[in-house]
Amino acid sequence: MSDKNGSGDLFSTKLGLILSVLGIAVGTGNIWRFPRIAAQNGGQEGAGAFLIAWITCLFLFSIPLIIAEYGIGRHGRKGVIGSFINLVGKKYAWMGSFVGFVATAIMFYYSVVAGWCLYYLIESIFSSLPANMGQAETIWYSFQGSMWPSVFHAVMIGLGGLIVVKGISSIERINKVLIPSLLLVVVISLIRAVTLPGSFQGLEYLFTPDWATLAQPSLWLEALTQNAWDTGAAWGLILTYGAYMRTKDDITISAFQTGIGNNIVSLLAAMTIFATVFGTLGSSMGNSEILDIMKTSGPASTGLTFMWMPQLFNEMAGGKIFAILFFLGLTFAAFSSLISMIELASRVFVDMGFPRRNATIAICVTGFLLGIPSALSTDILANQDFVWAVGLMVSGAFMSFAIIKFDPEKFRSTIVNTGSQRFDLGKWWTVIIKYVVPVEVISLLIWWIYLSITSYAPDSWYNPLSAFSVATIAVQWGIAMGLFYFYNDKIAGSTVRESD
Repeated sequence: MSDKNGSGDLFSTKLGLILSVLGIAVGTGNIWRFPRIAAQNGGQEGAGAFLIAWITCLFLFSIPLIIAEYGIGRHGRKGVIGSFINLVGKKYAWMGSFVGFVATAIMFYYSVVAGWCLYYLIESIFSSLPANMGQAETIWYSFQGSMWPSVFHAVMIGLGGLIVVKGISSIERINKVLIPSLLLVVVISLIRAVTLPGSFQGLEYLFTPDWATLAQPSLWLEALTQNAWDTGAAWGLILTYGAYMRTKDDITISAFQTGIGNNIVSLLAAMTIFATVFGTLGSSMGNSEILDIMKTSGPASTGLTFMWMPQLFNEMAGGKIFAILFFLGLTFAAFSSLISMIELASRVFVDMGFPRRNATIAICVTGFLLGIPSALSTDILANQDFVWAVGLMVSGAFMSFAIIKFDPEKFRSTIVNTGSQRFDLGKWWTVIIKYVVPVEVISLLIWWIYLSITSYAPDSWYNPLSAFSVATIAVQWGIAMGLFYFYNDKIAGSTVRESD
């Protein structure tokens, strides 16, 4: 296998690769979303059963797909479209296009959320922390009603572009700083959290399994959804970084390091937040009241992170310092993930013959413009998050299809097990990628459709203008897929002609 990459550079070290891919995986989904989802899926006795399901899904969904992404990217040495073409042929370029577009569509509003994190970091440094919910809501709604979400959205996507425009060596250097710093922040925050009186009550709830909940299909589906969201599996992001992977680097070991490393960060973040919430509120509230707070999403699922956490930091000794650390870690996590999204989209256009500088500028300008609606309205952001987060399931299906079309055994023996790896990838992976992943993806899609009809939009599931309806997903996916399918030959021809 050649170490030649279409854009020239490769990751200089294995550490640089792993830290950069952890930059993909470790994002707001770990610090913001995971603790809330764990609380929502905990039983009366605790959330330990959800953790069991979540860890199981890591090995039955995320890691197998991460292996696939590393392999497809390194084999193709191109972005997501070019690598898809390389693996299964030109007529499936539209699939690679859709996978790439889903991650790019997420980038449009993810940059907005990253901007929120930066704003709250600055706010925690220069302003007083809110003393009650009224003050917290005033800060939030004053921010949202101003021009600042758009400004900080522009700042984050602009900074991301400055990193990406210089290529993979620049991405590697920044992640060697961001990710260790993030891990240090998480560890320091956890140490402070567990010193709070009553904090171990929160940890006890987090790790105590309510065994009866394991029989609930919804628990497993939520665990699977969380894995897809916070590991970055099937986003096409790891595939893009895989194009810069050295031949001598072991795909299987790298995938396990990525998946397990990501989940460790999620667990540390959950421990920090559970310990903080229970330690701060435990003296005045019962467990059920505390859990209700943790489960409350707020506008665009912001309640716990941007309203309750600042208040809780205000109530603890040294809380301002730890509020700064919390939002610093959140900003680092969001920014490292945003960089990978910009790189994915930029690399697609580099493969089509555009200079990297021009491609990156175009992506950042487009990302800023198409992200403005989400910056102006949390309702629009919530809709986009709903549509394209579910779209990740389709990306997973397309990844699995590409492997099956190519032949899983051939992929395992010729692309993953190249002779330079320390451990051979076993046949267990073939079984999971061929049979288990497709069943998981189909189950998830049915689950989301069911929730949309029964819970999210029971009276308007057929209305495409309803934010959480089946129809809004169908219309937006249909437009994207239809355009990519119609222009398949043109996309494939441009990618292959220019990159080859």
